[in-house]
Amino acid sequence: MSQDTIKRNHVNISGKGKKSIIFAAGFGCDQTVWKDVAPAFADEYQVILFDYVGLGSSNVSAFDPAKYSELSGYVQDVIDVCTALKLEDAIFIGHSVSSMIGLLASIQRPEYFSQLIMIAPSPCYLNDPPEYKGGFEREDLESLLAMMEKNYIGWANAFSINLLNNNRQSDVAKNLEDRFCSTDPLIVNTFARACFFTDSRPHLAKAPVPSLILQCSDDIIAPKEVGEYLKKKMPNSTLTHMNAIGHCPHMSDPDETIQSIKKYLTNQSASLVGEGVGEV
Repeated sequence: MSQDTIKRNHVNISGKGKKSIIFAAGFGCDQTVWKDVAPAFADEYQVILFDYVGLGSSNVSAFDPAKYSELSGYVQDVIDVCTALKLEDAIFIGHSVSSMIGLLASIQRPEYFSQLIMIAPSPCYLNDPPEYKGGFEREDLESLLAMMEKNYIGWANAFSINLLNNNRQSDVAKNLEDRFCSTDPLIVNTFARACFFTDSRPHLAKAPVPSLILQCSDDIIAPKEVGEYLKKKMPNSTLTHMNAIGHCPHMSDPDETIQSIKKYLTNQSASLVGEGVGEV
C-alpha cells in the first residue's frame, strides 16, 4: 500500500533534516506552487511534497467523485501519505483549505504532527452573522460554481484575479489561471464544493498541536476577521499578520512567507528548550 500511495499522490522527498515538513497545496493546485518556498527548508528538514488525487501529477484514475466530494477524502490522502512514510511529529504546512485538511488529519492522527502552519486559512467561507464573517453569502458561492460549470475558462480567469487581489501580481494570477485550466473541470468543481461549503468551525477547539495562522492583507477569500476568529477558537495558536496582499503569499511573496514560518519555528523550538523538552 505504501508504494501505491507514493505513486498515487506523486510524493516527492528532498532535504537533509531528520524532522519532516509536509507541504499541502490549496484548492485546485499541485505541489509545484511551493517551488519558491520549499527549497528554503531543505537544509534543516526532510521536505515532503505531494498532490491530492486528481490534481497535478497524481493518479487521476484514482479520483472518486463521491470520496472527494467531502474534505474527508483529502484528509485521507494526507493520512495515507503520512502512514506510507511512517512520519512522526511532522510539521504540516497547508495553504487555504489545506489548513483545515491538516487540522482534521491531526485530530484523527495526532502522532503524525507536531505543528500546523496555516497560510490564509478559513474554517468556513460563508457568513454566519452576527458571530462570524466568512466573506461570502451562499448565493455568491452558488453563482461562482454556476459560472464554473457554464464558462470554466472565464471562471478560472476571474477567480485567479480575485485570489491575488493585486494588479502588480498579474503574472502570478496568470500562473494560477493556467493551473486551473490544466485540470479536469469535474475534479475542480468537486473540490470547490467540498472546500466552500464545509464548515470546520466545530473542530477548531480540538486542535491537538500548536498552530501558526498566517493572515494576509486584503485577502478577499479569507478576510482578517477569519484569522482573528481562528486565533480565538484554536488552543495554542499564534496569529501573524503579513504584509503580503491577497490569498497566495507563498506564490506572490515567498520571502515573507519563508521568514514568517522560520521565525515561528525558531520561537517554538526555543520555547520547548526553555521548558526542558529538548530541541525539535
